[in-house]
Amino acid sequence: LKTLYRSAAVWSVAMWSRFARCTATPAFRFVKVAAGCAPTVQAPGSRGIALASAGVATVVAGWVVARPLGGVSSCEAAVDWNAVRKEIVKVLDNDKYVDSSYDGATPGPLFLRLGWHSSGTFCKHTNTGGSDGATMRFEPEMSWGANAGLKLAQDMLEPVKKQFPSMSYSDLWIFAAIVAIEEMGGPKIKFTPGRTDKPSGKECPVWEGSTHKDGRLPGADMGSPDKTAAHLRYIFNRMGFDDREIVALSGAHGLGACHTDRSGFWGPWTRAQTTVSNEYYRELIENTWTVKTTHKGKPWKGPLQFEDPTGDLMMLPSDIVLIQDKEFRKYVELYAKDQDSFLKDFGAVVGKLFDGGCKGSTAKKGWFSWFS
Repeated sequence: LKTLYRSAAVWSVAMWSRFARCTATPAFRFVKVAAGCAPTVQAPGSRGIALASAGVATVVAGWVVARPLGGVSSCEAAVDWNAVRKEIVKVLDNDKYVDSSYDGATPGPLFLRLGWHSSGTFCKHTNTGGSDGATMRFEPEMSWGANAGLKLAQDMLEPVKKQFPSMSYSDLWIFAAIVAIEEMGGPKIKFTPGRTDKPSGKECPVWEGSTHKDGRLPGADMGSPDKTAAHLRYIFNRMGFDDREIVALSGAHGLGACHTDRSGFWGPWTRAQTTVSNEYYRELIENTWTVKTTHKGKPWKGPLQFEDPTGDLMMLPSDIVLIQDKEFRKYVELYAKDQDSFLKDFGAVVGKLFDGGCKGSTAKKGWFSWFS
């Protein structure tokens, strides 16, 4: 019995010693666990070992020491996300960036697309894919038709990754998308780090459906409005989104533009290409859309798309179906009239998208697991 007591005492001292070392690290502080991912990091500014006096009661109450990021097991490997943000903003503000489809471009829409497409592979039924893994670095996912052009976004963020090597690519891509949204005037979206990177293309999510050439991502045209609407629901329902959320996520098309050398389509959806707003829905409802037949005075040879009377703006078949389908249309009309409702819903649904498949370090169960 004495031996048992001594063993328990040694274990207790060792655990609290490890606990104290972590709490004393300046880059960490106590944070509450967020559902689905690793604990939300609030750094820097530790309260130090004084908080250790709260003991087990603190842990039982649901408060834990933030664990390191990117699968690193050292307490010293924290990421200064304020510093990362500053570096991302520098990339966004680079006036050398140009876009062939519109003037005054920034990489913001491209970074949002990178985060979107890295998350949009999530399947709620199999719990595979999603933002955890950064498998778009590898084939075959890198060459999915829907990901055309996103290697550029990865390359633009590579210098930031090199500055913060303990940060995972998975976290960087999502954080860059969130920073881009906020820099473009969009809602603040909660960022929860803790994603880890998969080691090879063997980890790319598998998709055997009719849209396998685009992987698990939505296509722009399935041949008819009914089939396109059904396709959108099929893809987005798999991720856990309903009709309202599908329409809210589609508002991201108000940013940036399509390119003939990437998707084959051409042009911006709105004239506010770098501002998060409800312009996308206003254009859908208030503008006139006809099939595009010419481009800069020559016959249009690209895929089916729609244009406004000026020829400057475009819509994809998957955009037009949002006003053709009765259930989708009512949310388009709502957002066209009420920008505040759109921004609220957009922030919530993008946060949900970015957390899809994010297992983080909360996979372990029991309060004691945080010492492991």
